[in-house]
Amino acid sequence: MKPQSIVWVSMAAALGLAACDGAGNDTPPPTAVETQTDEAEETASAPAQQGTALAAGAPGYASLYPEAELSRPVVMADGPSGPGGTAEFTTTASPDDVVAFYRDHAQQNGLKPVMAMSQGEARAFAARNNQNDEIQVVASPDGEGTTSVQLNWTKGR
Repeated sequence: MKPQSIVWVSMAAALGLAACDGAGNDTPPPTAVETQTDEAEETASAPAQQGTALAAGAPGYASLYPEAELSRPVVMADGPSGPGGTAEFTTTASPDDVVAFYRDHAQQNGLKPVMAMSQGEARAFAARNNQNDEIQVVASPDGEGTTSVQLNWTKGR
């Protein structure tokens, strides 16, 4: 396994644990999953401006990093916790800059940090509010001069 893969797996596991609130979770998996269609595919090939929503109806804290390029279409889901999504993208910005951007967006939207982690050059951050709005971001250098980012969000009910 490549070192970057190990970092991603470790950080994703840590984010998953950080998102747990300690209560028993008998919540079923999301009920509907869909991918963005032509719009997301077009966005994947064009740089985004600051504040570009990742999907229709996505909250302000779930915007695409400025001048980042989607690696694949955004995946949307709707489950008991609320609608949300996952986006994967690359940027020339550093992992620190990416995390700072999403930390600012989270705070501007009333989310409070619940986790921040560093492992080597990789960075992870998660924030949440009392309405179960949540964002998780993992940013890691990909060895090709860019930063790979995975962003997950939920808009609580």
